[in-house]
Amino acid sequence: MEKLTRTMLVMLWLQLDWVSSQKVEQKIQSLTVRENERCSLSCNYTSSIFSLQWYRQDPGKGLVLLIVILSNEKEKVSERFIARLDTNTKQSSLHLLTCKPEDSATYFCALY
Repeated sequence: MEKLTRTMLVMLWLQLDWVSSQKVEQKIQSLTVRENERCSLSCNYTSSIFSLQWYRQDPGKGLVLLIVILSNEKEKVSERFIARLDTNTKQSSLHLLTCKPEDSATYFCALY
């Protein structure tokens, strides 16, 4: 009988408010998935943008840039990540193709 391994992957979210009435909102506070499943994160924003960046932060460490998607791009692929951007609905999503326990971190999206 195959043993099912469950791994909890926790991704904490923060809401970031920016100067000039720009606002980025990430609603989910945590996400639990099984190991090797696809993880999806999203954020919404309120103003026009040039680009949107996704960052990762491990406890006690600095931010690490994962991927940048420009406003004229719908999708961008980088290593294990896919970023999608919909400028009509002002929403972006980040997909991790296969989540691993070491992916547990805080993830941020930011605007430029």
